[in-house]
Amino acid sequence: MSASSSEDSAAKLDRGSVIASGAVRLAKWSVVVVAIAAGAVVLGWVTAQLWVIFLPVLLAVVLCTVLWPPARVLMDRVGMPPAAASLTTLVLFLAIASGLVALIVPPLLNQMPALIDQATEGINRLQDWIAGPPINLQQEQLDRFAGSLVNAMRESSSAIATGVVSGVSTVGSVLVTLVLTIVLSFFVLKDGRKFLPWLTGLTGRRAGRHLDAVLTRMWDNLGGFIRAQAAVALIDAVFIGAGLLILGVPLAPALAVLTFIGAFVPFVGAFVAGALAVLIALVANGFVNALLVLAVIIAVQQIEGNVLQPFLQSRVMKLHAAVVLLAVTAGGALFGIIGAFLAVPTTAMLAVLVRYLSEQIDSRVEDGAVSADTDQTR
Repeated sequence: MSASSSEDSAAKLDRGSVIASGAVRLAKWSVVVVAIAAGAVVLGWVTAQLWVIFLPVLLAVVLCTVLWPPARVLMDRVGMPPAAASLTTLVLFLAIASGLVALIVPPLLNQMPALIDQATEGINRLQDWIAGPPINLQQEQLDRFAGSLVNAMRESSSAIATGVVSGVSTVGSVLVTLVLTIVLSFFVLKDGRKFLPWLTGLTGRRAGRHLDAVLTRMWDNLGGFIRAQAAVALIDAVFIGAGLLILGVPLAPALAVLTFIGAFVPFVGAFVAGALAVLIALVANGFVNALLVLAVIIAVQQIEGNVLQPFLQSRVMKLHAAVVLLAVTAGGALFGIIGAFLAVPTTAMLAVLVRYLSEQIDSRVEDGAVSADTDQTR
């Protein structure tokens, strides 16, 4: 009896059977991975083909996360109809945005030639400093490096320009995309509350429950990200701009505006704006002043990165810095400046979906464990 049971156990644990079972499971997972990759490729191709439609929709959703709180106040507390509240909110937003553009853009455009000249002279001075002691790089190496840098900048600017205009080329202009964004924002504000009930009724109670939960979390996450990023950008611009003014750096207001705009593209935007400020300080005020500007920028960005962003965004984003950097790089490579701007919120939305799926899996595992324990008790 005992010998028979040991033989059966040995047969069940046969090495070939274990290897075959592992190979079958590996093959199944390989098919799943290939299917997911193929689906992602198809989804990316469709997105690229319909980017002219997706871009206004995405921009409208991002804009509405900012405009929804005041619109909701007008609807719920003031008692305005949804259409009137949405239109009022949009008109006020456009008035404020137009006023800010009128105050900022003309001086910035007037100072832009001087900004470019200062940056160019700073690069030349930096090149002369590298050629001298203690680095003593040869002129050929400097020329080769400068040529490579110029070519890379030209290729990047060409790619960025292509990425910016490719999405709107079939419509006609960026202005048309902005008009579509505003019109779609009006409809999202006016009818946004009806969307989830409609979607629940369309997909059924079981699927609709999950869609309702996921989309609600995504909306809250996106709104929190935009508001937190705007707060971080404003703090960066104010403190860095104040430091530049105190140190007497030329074009400090323009650099503060560039810092605010660049903060919406994590890592890359802050680096470009900071490098430009240091170059201008170098050529205008000397090496010591440039070091002080660099110290101010590093101090503000360290406080932002280690205090403000974890405090303002930890509950919202919950994304590792490496994930954010890779997302910005991929978004910029695929869709230019717009892609770099939308990369982080898009990644955050995908993270919300992954977390929700993980919660559902854990819930089902726990339910299965409870059922198994109940069966064993019986």
